[in-house]
Parts: sequence; structure tokens; C-alpha cells
Amino acid sequence: MITNIGIRAHDIEKPSIEEVADTVSNKGLTSVQLALKKSLKDINSDLGSLSPGFAHTIGSVFKKRELQIAVLGCYINMIHPDLAQRRSELDRFKEHLRFVRDFGCSIVGTETGNVQAEMKYTEENFKEQPFLEVVESVKELVEEAEKFGVIVGIEGGINHPIHTPARMKRLLDLVPSNNLQVIYDPANFISMENYQDQVAVIEEAFELFGDRMVILHAKDFVIEDNQVKMVPVGHGLLNYDFLFQQLKKKKPYITILMESTTEPYIDGSMAYLKDKYENA
Repeated sequence: MITNIGIRAHDIEKPSIEEVADTVSNKGLTSVQLALKKSLKDINSDLGSLSPGFAHTIGSVFKKRELQIAVLGCYINMIHPDLAQRRSELDRFKEHLRFVRDFGCSIVGTETGNVQAEMKYTEENFKEQPFLEVVESVKELVEEAEKFGVIVGIEGGINHPIHTPARMKRLLDLVPSNNLQVIYDPANFISMENYQDQVAVIEEAFELFGDRMVILHAKDFVIEDNQVKMVPVGHGLLNYDFLFQQLKKKKPYITILMESTTEPYIDGSMAYLKDKYENA
């Protein structure tokens, strides 16, 4: 039986964090990914705002409802072309690392950014120089994480410098620290070239870094206008049968966080995940 299903808090469209937590709890979900900037719209969470009191106050909202903050989301552009902006974003992530334990959490998560400030798709991201800049930024973040005994969770994505399982493995090899772990989103590694060969893509990820996966992101995809388009869980082509076979064997009880899944799809997507896991 699968029990560890959660959701991104900002996918629950409620005006207050208390109402978000109530909704998540009432649906039978057990955890959230909490991005402060996206979920606390009326509370300052800019660089310099965090403190143990801030973290405890927000963390308590979820703890009272027996919900885990599984990931503190701090999605930054760690290779921002404006070096001053890059420094600010890295410092904000490091501030999250310092206080993440006070939220009742141990993982701060991000993707690896974009050579363009606008974060638009560009194959420039796939070149060697952006990758090496990612390595330098991740090294800095991991050094901070090591001081506080917490985890930098890196999420790969088809539009980012870490756009294949092999690239993720190379990053892990070049930053040899157990304070660096992987937020695995299988849909993020799907492209027009490989979507019909999902078993091989998923197998490769588990072979290269299955031992380093700490969170699974769950969404789905369809092919539309000759492009991969993300859709709610259970409404696309992602091979959850094979994915959950691997999870059951290799990552029991890993937290599964739904994304790209908002109302009115949440209850149906939860049921879909439970059914697929039960029968895997």
C-alpha cells in the first residue's frame, strides 16, 4: 500500500497557508513541497527574512495537521547570466539550507537553471560551459549543506543543463558529497526522441542514481503539436506501471509529490497513483 503521496503546496489554490494545509490533510495527502515565495504571497520571504521563528511558525501549520514538509522548494537560476543576480539567488538558497531543519524538513530543492535570464528553451544549456557553471554553483550549495547536515536536492529537466540521466550522474560524480541527492521527475527526462522508449530511460535513471533518489515528482505528459506537454497525473502516457515496479523494489516508502496537478484533478490523480502502485 502506498502512503507517502503529497503535492506542491502552491498547486492548492487557497488564500492562506492554513487553508492549504487543511485541504491537503482533508484529501488524505501526507506531505507537501513548500516554495515560500509561491505559497506565502503576503509574507516577506526574500533573502534576509528567514529565522528559526519564521521557520517554526510556518512548519507548525503543517505539523499540527500531521503533514510533512518533504521539500523546501527554492527554485533558482544557479547559472543566471547576471552575476549579481546569480549571487543573490545562490545566497537565498543557502539561507534556506540554514533554516530548513526549523521547518521540520531536511531537503532544499532546485533545478539547475538556464543560460538565459528569461528561462526560455535553448540548446545553449546543453553545452559544456553551462554544465561546468552548474557544477561550481552546486559545489557552493553543497558546502553550505554539509555545515548544517542537510540535503541539496537537484532536479533534472529536459530544458536545463542537467537534461539527461547521464548528465545527472556526471554532476554527482563531480560533487562527491552525500549532502547532494536527487529529486527524480521521470517526465522531465522525456523528449520527442525517447518517449516511446520509456522503459530504457527509467532504467537508466535507476541504474545511474537510483541510490541517490530522495523524492519522486509525479506528473504526466502527452504529445501535442509534435511537442511534449505536461498534464495532470493519470491523463497521459507516462509508464507508471514500470516506474512503480522499480520504486517498489528499490525505493520503498519514498515520498511521491504530485505536480502539474491542480483541481479538479487531484483526487483522481491520487486514486490513479494508489491503483498503479498497488498493482505494480
